[in-house]
Amino acid sequence: MADQAEKLRELVRQKQQISVQDGVKCKIITVTSGKGGVGKTNLASNLSISFSMMGQRVLIMDADLGLSNVNIIMGIIPPPKYNLSHVLSGEKDLLEVIAHGPCGIRVITGAVGVPKMANMGTKKRKEFIESFDSLLSLFDLIFIDTSAGLSENVLAFIDAADEVILVTTPEPTSITDAYGMIKAMSAKNENVKVGLVVNRIKNIIEGKKVSDKIVNIAEQFLGLKIERLGYIMEDALVRKSVYEQSPFLVTYPDSKAASCISHIRNKLAGMEEEKHKEKGFFSRLFQGGRS
Repeated sequence: MADQAEKLRELVRQKQQISVQDGVKCKIITVTSGKGGVGKTNLASNLSISFSMMGQRVLIMDADLGLSNVNIIMGIIPPPKYNLSHVLSGEKDLLEVIAHGPCGIRVITGAVGVPKMANMGTKKRKEFIESFDSLLSLFDLIFIDTSAGLSENVLAFIDAADEVILVTTPEPTSITDAYGMIKAMSAKNENVKVGLVVNRIKNIIEGKKVSDKIVNIAEQFLGLKIERLGYIMEDALVRKSVYEQSPFLVTYPDSKAASCISHIRNKLAGMEEEKHKEKGFFSRLFQGGRS
């Protein structure tokens, strides 16, 4: 492990000059939700894998501090020996806790049942986020999967991101909590860039109704423009993949949910749907682009 970390450090040193000269910038995307159980971690995991499949250098960090489960979605069983708790304790640095995931992705896991992880102080949290600088020249994209709700940890990870993906479902409580998250994010940073994903929709009409409601309310009462990134259809194969401890994008690449993930990835990447010759149901599902 020590040898591997030293090799990563050397790679960082080599690439820092290249990154500066070429203007290469790693994008940090924080994935969050107002309510737990909306499929946030599944979305973050499969979306990060989708970008890795495009040839991007991708890292996903499980920042649900204290209740980590990205490794389960990714099928990394048993979990890596070292995780974020070892970074916060000073035993390891970030480079030393990077694990290999499916499809070439890199993963940093959190910890389960470690209260100090979920209750970082302001100074410790600031130092931890600043330590991200050591990773920026190694990756094109870093996904941060936060816990649900409005903790100081979550707001700090949102503030550190270039873009935020907010996940909700059609449930009234989820919609209400999503608006609460948007309100809190806007109060902290009026220029925050937020994209909305509505998960577990039954049909296009339901998805559009939910997204329109949230987007319109946010613009009317907060003056914040929310991007519609897309929807994910209710799909029994998603639940099945969780039980099988394998990302559905890998295990069931032809599933409805996998197709939805691909469309969301394309929108985030700024790719036109027409280039992929998507026809029929899914092209209608995502028509209209980003707003």
